Amino acid sequence: MVTPQKIHFDTPLTLECNRTLPEFDLMVETYGTLNQDKSNAILICHALSGSHHAAGYHSKDDKKPGWWDSFIGPNKPIDTNKYYVVCLNNIGSCYGSTGPTSINPQTGKPYASDFPLVTIKDWVKTQTMLSDKLEIDVWYAIVGGSMGGMQALQWSVDYPNRLKKCVIIASTPKLSAQNIAFNEVARQSILSDPEFHEGQYLQHDTYPGRGLILARMVGHITYLTDEAMKEKFGRDLKSGEFMYGYDAEFQVESYLRYQGTRFSKNFDANTYLLMTKALDYFDPSRGVVDEGLSEEEALKAALVNTACPFLVVSFTTDWRFSPERSQEIVKALVANNKPVSYVNIDAPYGHDSFLFDIPRYNNAVRNFLDADLNGDTLNDVNKAGDLA
Repeated sequence: MVTPQKIHFDTPLTLECNRTLPEFDLMVETYGTLNQDKSNAILICHALSGSHHAAGYHSKDDKKPGWWDSFIGPNKPIDTNKYYVVCLNNIGSCYGSTGPTSINPQTGKPYASDFPLVTIKDWVKTQTMLSDKLEIDVWYAIVGGSMGGMQALQWSVDYPNRLKKCVIIASTPKLSAQNIAFNEVARQSILSDPEFHEGQYLQHDTYPGRGLILARMVGHITYLTDEAMKEKFGRDLKSGEFMYGYDAEFQVESYLRYQGTRFSKNFDANTYLLMTKALDYFDPSRGVVDEGLSEEEALKAALVNTACPFLVVSFTTDWRFSPERSQEIVKALVANNKPVSYVNIDAPYGHDSFLFDIPRYNNAVRNFLDADLNGDTLNDVNKAGDLA
């Protein structure tokens, strides 16, 4: 059983968009025990629809544990017998941290669509503020999958001396045009919902549920593979025969509608818009001054001051953030003579593979994290995990 806590920050937070939050809250969950010199702390950064609840249960009535329960806990890859694990919910989200559904102290009403756009850099900035409040000067490791991997990478760029290890899983140095296009289709499905009311749906006592369902359906398709959908659903019909209508006749249609409906009941539409925009904006090489550099050269320049060993993990069937995108990060680190291990895991689950219990994946992360504890070198870790 785990109990989340809300941590308040009364220091004004100036964001990249040049707007300022006068104060904000972060929802935080911790697992394991912090040692005396605070050298065993690991920060977990969540993906788009994730939250602070990464592992364990909040009550005996919970039907499902935290979103990364297979990865975090006693004797698991991130072993809470050894590490003190912290997971927070980012600002702009809808799981307790300050976001669109929170009350704006200046108006006494929910922020709604007036909540400022945030970036990965903004999230990392708030995470350093949390680190200071927890009196953790240096994280033993910062770990994240998908959008969480972007945060881990940004940490290594912005605060290179505040983490000893960086684990980037199923991620990318920046979104491709195709990924931005998927996000735009998802946003337009929400923005065009007649119940959206320019983001002020709470004041109108409505909710753009249909738009959010469509947005999630689009996103969910990109997280899976054609092979996985074929194996799980094929062209199976719900009733066994054509009904000659527009209701859900195929099993895959029913599945997508179910996933979209369930998601729409637990997630906020304004938050979805914010999160996808943060994904679109992410690019650690954006601050590189020389505009004449190629993308590869700009990424190399952005990572030149990183100071910790990296583990980069990709999955063979992930076409949302393909292995080639992870390899861009690896190549930039190698070009800078930075210590990096890389593994491409054969898994059938597409982008969602990072959430699954896969032995080779588990071992790669466990060996990388435990190397210092065991007295191993990076070469030992590479051999043990069959890494490149």
